[in-house]
Amino acid sequence: MQLRHLADKAVSTGLQEPASSPTAPAPTAEPRQPAGPDALDILASIGMLAYTWDIATDRLDWGDNLAEVLTSFADVDLSSGRAYGERLGAQSATSRFDAIVTATGSDDGNGVFFNAIYALVPPRETGGGPLVWIEDCGKWFAGRDGRPSRAHGVVRVITERHEMERRMTRSAQFDALTGAMSRALLAEHSLRLLGQPEKTRKPFAILLVALENLFALNRTYGYDAGDEIIVGLASRLRTNVRVNDLVARYAGNKFAVLLENCDVEQAKSTGQRLIEVIAQTPFATEVGGVSVSARIGAVVAPRDGRSPAVLFQHAEEALDAARQRNAHRLVCYATSLARDNGRLHALQISDSVVSALNERRVELAFQPIVQAQTGDTAFYEALLRVRLADGSIVVPGDILPIAEKSGLVRLLDQRVLELALTQLRADPSLRISVNASVATLHDPEWPEWLANATRVYPGVADRLTIEITETTLIDDFDKTRQLITDCKGLGIKFAMDDFGAGHTSFRNLRLLDFDFVKIDGVFIQNIIKSQDDRFFVRTLTDLARHLGLKIVAEWVEDEETAQLLQGWGVDYFQGSLFGSAVVVAAPGESQNLSRRA
Repeated sequence: MQLRHLADKAVSTGLQEPASSPTAPAPTAEPRQPAGPDALDILASIGMLAYTWDIATDRLDWGDNLAEVLTSFADVDLSSGRAYGERLGAQSATSRFDAIVTATGSDDGNGVFFNAIYALVPPRETGGGPLVWIEDCGKWFAGRDGRPSRAHGVVRVITERHEMERRMTRSAQFDALTGAMSRALLAEHSLRLLGQPEKTRKPFAILLVALENLFALNRTYGYDAGDEIIVGLASRLRTNVRVNDLVARYAGNKFAVLLENCDVEQAKSTGQRLIEVIAQTPFATEVGGVSVSARIGAVVAPRDGRSPAVLFQHAEEALDAARQRNAHRLVCYATSLARDNGRLHALQISDSVVSALNERRVELAFQPIVQAQTGDTAFYEALLRVRLADGSIVVPGDILPIAEKSGLVRLLDQRVLELALTQLRADPSLRISVNASVATLHDPEWPEWLANATRVYPGVADRLTIEITETTLIDDFDKTRQLITDCKGLGIKFAMDDFGAGHTSFRNLRLLDFDFVKIDGVFIQNIIKSQDDRFFVRTLTDLARHLGLKIVAEWVEDEETAQLLQGWGVDYFQGSLFGSAVVVAAPGESQNLSRRA
């Protein structure tokens, strides 16, 4: 089985020199050339094993280093292609035989390259062991009939590389934390099911399962406990679906469950059961048992989509609906003309906002906030206005919900603040309040941006007030508290907007360093007619005064309301009785704001 004789033949090619004649002069000796590198020795030194295979006779000859390269097979008969092929592992996707004998192509006399990666199974009689993965490359040559007749090449062991590549492939296809398949692999399975022949195709469902309040769980119990809950959820989902159903880590706190051969009613039944299974038993963590709940959005294919992308989009829409306040925990997607029109409207609004930002058509409207005792303007609230390409004005209520979903609200907040700072610099007597969204408050880069902005516009920070809604505090109290502290260090004031509309406790309100509270206008507008509203507003004013906070009443529209609130100690009024919002397009026009109001 050795190949050394092939190398020896390579150096014995020409005619032997004749014996010297006694009468002929001895020929001049040519200088001896050093021998070239030995190819087989080089291959052996880098772990490669050469072979030749006479396909017609099935004879397989190996290089001298067979025992060094294929250690597990040193005592195994590998002298024929058949004997070698019997060692092929079932995990192999191909083989040398496949790469040569069943290959397509023709030999033009120079041979045909081939390459194959496969696994060999060590013999039991020598102790067995793990699979040995082989990379096999070489050339095959055709006989007179054009079919492969002989081949030569080299093999090398690549078990370690193969395992590394397998791990890399698995990490791309499966979630490292939970072992669940990836969203990309789920999309491949969905595409396979969608591609089945229509006559035999069965419906299948995708349930998008989302943990509720994962952020709060991480904050309360720690991120390690949060990860344990996610791992536990994946395990609980796998345990409670059929063997042929699939569980995938969709994103963050979301998992997708693919239910094969499943219609709408079956999807509803399974989804409801999973919701109950998740909620009924606390998840074990290092900090103890933690109870969680989930909401589910469901789609059924091909009814709700004929591509994975459409199915996932519709599943997310169903999940969004399930997350709404007072909604059912399980929502199945249903086509809706109103929703389709709403989606088109949202796209149009988003495009309009982007164009307005790029073309500097974002403007401010200033509404006066007056002192309750004198009626003099104390400061202005700068309200967002977006001017469309046709010159019409869009108010915040028409665009902010869409801007928040599309991620544009932070850009709008930043532009409003830039315009407000410009106005403050232009008029040293002006005081302005601006609104900040939840997305802006939670942007980790915003405090630094705000600090830099106040340095660019020196002397304006102490005339600026930032308004945040009471409901914002619920999302992340500690982060909001730190943000207020940082901004107060710059000289900026803070106001709690829509006071009374949220659920801020007395303790939390005392811990936050607000300068103002603005009582939600919903409770102000009917205060004369509604005894309940009068009682509630009076309670709010007493609480604010006890904490030493200045009070602004919104939506004050008549004298009777103003006099009642003034008697309760309200400090400032804002509403149509004292002036509507006025658009100011250019810096410097603020000098005339009080006259316009």
